[in-house]
Amino acid sequence: QVQLVASGGGWVQLGESLRLSCAVSGIAFDYMNVGWFRQAPGREREAVSYISKNGGSIGYARSVRGRFTISRDNAKKTVNLQMNNLKSEDTGVYYCVADPYYHGLGATYTYWGQGIQVTVSS
Repeated sequence: QVQLVASGGGWVQLGESLRLSCAVSGIAFDYMNVGWFRQAPGREREAVSYISKNGGSIGYARSVRGRFTISRDNAKKTVNLQMNNLKSEDTGVYYCVADPYYHGLGATYTYWGQGIQVTVSS
């Protein structure tokens, strides 16, 4: 079965860092574009970042550009999101996503993880 299991969330103070990881199984990871979405309280779901199948294309939401870094390890079948200089606006539930088709930041992905809470104090 397909599993996208995220870890690394939690509570941090303003300006601190977190690293999210997502372990993917049950699908051909090398053929999956992967990324992260988030849902903040009272706000619509938004794409945060993506990385294409072999890392050739990477994108970030304007709000996180320069602070977040996405990476993937195909050997370990993981996708990571390093989040630096966290702001209160980064608070929300983060979802790991995957899809064999390229969507960038603009479309819904097929496979979704369970969601993991990130809370930034303000």
